[in-house]
Amino acid sequence: MLLFLPSAAEADPDLGPVPGPGGAAWWMVMAVLLVQAVMVAWAGRAPAVVLPGVTAVALVLVPVAPGSAFTLTAIAVLVSVFVAVTARPARPLWAPLLAAAGLLLTGQFVTAGARGASGVGAAGMSAALQALLVIGLPLLVGSVLAARRDAHEARRLELAALRREQDALLQAAISRQRTALSRELHDIAAHHLSGIAMLAAVVARQIDTSPATARHSVAQIREQSRAVLADLRRLVGLLREETDGVRPVETLDALAGLVEARRAAGAEIELCMPPCWEEPGPLAQLVAYRMVQESLANAAAHAPGAPCTVEVGAPREGRLTISVRNGVPTSPDPGPGGGFGLVGMAERAQLVGADLDHGPTPEGGWEVRLRLPLGETVSTMCAPASLPEVPP
Repeated sequence: MLLFLPSAAEADPDLGPVPGPGGAAWWMVMAVLLVQAVMVAWAGRAPAVVLPGVTAVALVLVPVAPGSAFTLTAIAVLVSVFVAVTARPARPLWAPLLAAAGLLLTGQFVTAGARGASGVGAAGMSAALQALLVIGLPLLVGSVLAARRDAHEARRLELAALRREQDALLQAAISRQRTALSRELHDIAAHHLSGIAMLAAVVARQIDTSPATARHSVAQIREQSRAVLADLRRLVGLLREETDGVRPVETLDALAGLVEARRAAGAEIELCMPPCWEEPGPLAQLVAYRMVQESLANAAAHAPGAPCTVEVGAPREGRLTISVRNGVPTSPDPGPGGGFGLVGMAERAQLVGADLDHGPTPEGGWEVRLRLPLGETVSTMCAPASLPEVPP
């Protein structure tokens, strides 16, 4: 553009005096433009110094080349303002921008007077418009671009945070499932192993007195062992992607078989069930079955020899009550167990909206009571909605 100015001045005399190529004024203009170009490279890092500096350097050309050559230096100011605004500096730019605008206004006013502008007012108006254009235009465009970039970055960070939250929810759900599976393993093992322990104690007394009965008890121990292995294999099979077959979920109709298995192991259990009732949902029936199973296992472990009663009451007020009571033990309590049986029952009851109560009876025994809603009520955690891809 500096090389093109002489030709433009010949076509438009209003451009003012233009230094010829190779002269001292021409080389001075070239030096100022080079210095400005170097300063523009640092506009984003040090805008407080570069913006006033790139404008002040051009003032040395006012007495040497006050015409269109001085106007060329405004290009560097315009680019510096744009770079500084889009670089998002840590400190506000109002002070350096006002300083740059004041220096540019002064230079343009002096050069307008040197070119013979008609009147001080016209020169001031021309200089003000020039400064407003050079400072205001890149400030406006740069601010819009910086705002859009900030919004884009905020959206990206928001999506990243939502993805982290989604991963945390999934991990929490996986942790709850692992805890549930662990308690299922505990319930299965406690139920069958307590029966095996009772049979083994009976066999120890029957070996000498009644060998035939002892052989029958050993056969029952073998059946209990096969049952616990089958239950554990079924539970582990739920974790596989493909299974050959899955045993159906236990229901309240399976309580009779559960009680018969415990009776065969030597326990004294009475089952009381109404002739007909309105059945709750399948998940609620599984919760009831597990409660009875765990309660009988606890009674065998902590109240050895005590008679038990499993009772399924008639539906009342939209709920079905299942209770397990044991009497006074005939042998001493071996001590506290793992402590998670009642916790697991309570969590299962909460899953289906049931109420679980437990505590000692006036006769000195223990009772666990579950009140199931007849409607299928399941509290689940919904997975988060799928998120759009994070923009690059």
